[in-house]
Amino acid sequence: MKFLRKILDSLEPKFQKGGQFERLYPLYEATDTFLFTPNIQTTSGPHVRDNVDLKRVLILVVVALVPCYIFGAINLGYLNSISEGISRGWIGNLLFGLKYILPILVVTLAVGGFWEVLFSIIRKHEITEGFLVTSALIPLISPPNLPLWMLAVGTTFGIVVGKEVFGGTGMNIFNPAMTTRAFIYFAYPTEMSGDKIWMIGPDGYSGATALSLPAAITDGNSVEILNNFSQFDYSWLNMFIGFIPGSIGETNKILIILAGMFLIYTKVASWRIIIGCLIGLIVTAFIFNLLSPFSSNSMLTIPPHYHIVMGSFLFGTVFMATEPVTSAHTNKGKWIYGIMIGFLTVIIRSINPAYPEGVMLAILLMNAFAPAIDYFVVKENIANRLKKYAK
Repeated sequence: MKFLRKILDSLEPKFQKGGQFERLYPLYEATDTFLFTPNIQTTSGPHVRDNVDLKRVLILVVVALVPCYIFGAINLGYLNSISEGISRGWIGNLLFGLKYILPILVVTLAVGGFWEVLFSIIRKHEITEGFLVTSALIPLISPPNLPLWMLAVGTTFGIVVGKEVFGGTGMNIFNPAMTTRAFIYFAYPTEMSGDKIWMIGPDGYSGATALSLPAAITDGNSVEILNNFSQFDYSWLNMFIGFIPGSIGETNKILIILAGMFLIYTKVASWRIIIGCLIGLIVTAFIFNLLSPFSSNSMLTIPPHYHIVMGSFLFGTVFMATEPVTSAHTNKGKWIYGIMIGFLTVIIRSINPAYPEGVMLAILLMNAFAPAIDYFVVKENIANRLKKYAK
């Protein structure tokens, strides 16, 4: 790698102040720090000795997402083979799925990178890997046959309105990837809801999702509805493994759990938020189960352990709710923030059958309240300390 270091060092003066390409310095800096660990040192105390900076933290999230991409491609090919009545094998299914996933990833990276570079040049600050994480998340929460131009418009909205207008990475209030999904859902609802968007099959072939089945049938038991559905295997075990219709990266709960453990181990994700989300969802679902005999709403009968493996709950919890910028920062605040996400997920899923997937709105709502949660937690801590020292 020494020859690359020499090339970058020789080009650096042209990008520094007074150089020919001064305005493009953020682009040079991004390339340099992407290839090599920054050697910048503080000149005065305090000194923090750590070999992991923001760029490396964000790269860890991208690494954790790679298995979800691989399984998403295999699952897409597998579901298509069912609809076509053929058998391709693992490699064939993977290659089939990649034909649809790679264009989505390329468009998202190109659009996200364009806006990140543009705003960095205008504001004259460094390019962070924040756009790389956002652009890696967006395809995984999208249907596989979403028109690419809609994806480009949605990504633009998520990056510009969801992040850049607030000042860029570290300043945004809402999760940019979730903002993108919410924009596409409400701007182009027919492309983000229904039976035909969650898999690639012959014309007219539909693939109902697990959440849409209980929502469409009133006065029934959700588990029986899912088990009696013959088109796909919606048993709890298969929903946990992930060979079901859904967004590209949300279906395999095993890989998501392993990714969550990896992010917790590397201290990128907060275990308090993840456990809080699970507690909020389980308790709320259990209460709704007790109330289900008094209602004809089949969504109230979904058991807690089914809620966990249905839809995007686990994916949103591990990769979206734990985002360090838009989540709560105090320890107590993280518990409250996570519990409320789980609570709101079940509320939105059950009370509004027209919108059975509730985790997206739950996270965005709690993004808005996260600063207020931290504010009141800090105020409470101050009050408690004043009482303690007043004695």
